[in-house]
Amino acid sequence: MEQPTALFDSYEQDFQQIVASIRDKLDGDADAPSAEQKKAALRRVEMELDEADEMVSQMEIEIQGIPQSIRAQYQSRIKSAKAELARHKKASKDAHGALARADLLGRRATSPYSSENGGENDDRARLLAGTGLLEDGSRRLAESQRIALETEEQGADILRNLRGQREQIENARDTLRTADSSIDRASGTLKKMIRRMYQQRVVTAAIVVVLVLVIAIILWEKLHK
Repeated sequence: MEQPTALFDSYEQDFQQIVASIRDKLDGDADAPSAEQKKAALRRVEMELDEADEMVSQMEIEIQGIPQSIRAQYQSRIKSAKAELARHKKASKDAHGALARADLLGRRATSPYSSENGGENDDRARLLAGTGLLEDGSRRLAESQRIALETEEQGADILRNLRGQREQIENARDTLRTADSSIDRASGTLKKMIRRMYQQRVVTAAIVVVLVLVIAIILWEKLHK
C-alpha cells in the first residue's frame, strides 16, 4: 500500500531539483557572455519559478491527507520551501533589474544621438522603460501566484470529492459485511431447522415401528388363543 507521504516526498524532490536548476542559472547569469544569453537564462528562470510554485501547491494539497501525528514536520518543510522560493524570486527580480539597468546604460554609451543637453531626457525615458519591464515582471509573478491559488483550490475540491467517495465505499463495505453476517445467521438457523426435521422424522418412524410391533403382538396373541 502506498504511504500517505509518498506523493509529498515526490513533489518535494521535484521542487528541490527545480530550485537547484534556478540557482545554477542565477549563479551563471553573471558569467553569460552576452545580454541576450542573460535574458534567455532569466526567461527560463521565470518558467522554472512557475513550476516550483506549482510543486509547492501540490505539496500543500498532499499534506491534507497526511496523519495529524506527523503533519507538523511536513508543514515545516512546506514553510522552508516557500521561504526558499521567495528568496529565488527576489534574486530573479534583482537580476532582471540589474539587466535592465545595464541595458539602459549600454544603450546610452553606444547611442550616437546622446548629448549633454538631451541626456537627461534619454535617461528618463530609459528608466521609465526599465520600470515598465520590472512592472511587467511583477505582473507575471502575480499572475503565476493567482494560477497557483486556483490550482490549489481545484486540487482541494478534488481531494474532498475523493474523500467523499472513499466514505461511500467504506459505508458500502460495512453494509456488505452486515448483510454477510445476516446471511451466515440465517444459514445457521436453516441448518438447525433441517436437523430438527430429520430428528422428528426418526422419532416418528420409531413410533410407527413400535405401534406396528404392538399391533403384531396383539394379533399374534389373539390368533393363538
